[in-house]
Amino acid sequence: MTGLTQVSDSKPERVLCKPADVVEFVCKGLGDRVEEYQPCLSLGIYYKGLIGGVLIHDLRPEIDCYLTIYTTSKRWATKSVLKYVFGIIFNLMKCRRCSVLVSKANSKSLKMCEQLGFKVEGLLRQYRDDGDDCYCLGMLKSECKWNE
Repeated sequence: MTGLTQVSDSKPERVLCKPADVVEFVCKGLGDRVEEYQPCLSLGIYYKGLIGGVLIHDLRPEIDCYLTIYTTSKRWATKSVLKYVFGIIFNLMKCRRCSVLVSKANSKSLKMCEQLGFKVEGLLRQYRDDGDDCYCLGMLKSECKWNE
């Protein structure tokens, strides 16, 4: 599905766009394979071009899902984008929890996830293809400050 939302020059757009383009953007940025995220719901974030992609995958309706984000700009994380993403997860898909995986060496992503409200739930040792450890973080619907 392709769509476009007009916004001011100072804020990114949130749009549903060609799913394959966003999945490819995220996977290329993270060095992952597209197959790892299929099937998924992909959301593109535009600000003078594609700056971010959000993949919602491994969905177990009314239970949980995983969220994978890749961005080339800090501008992606506006209140409206966060409310939109978490609204899909917790209201539309009716999940009671959402999980993210963050490489142990990626301290900036870990900090951002914690600021969004995710809590570290465990460490997956040698989880990544290259053998790196990975934190598993989770957020319950009742803990989400972005869900209305």
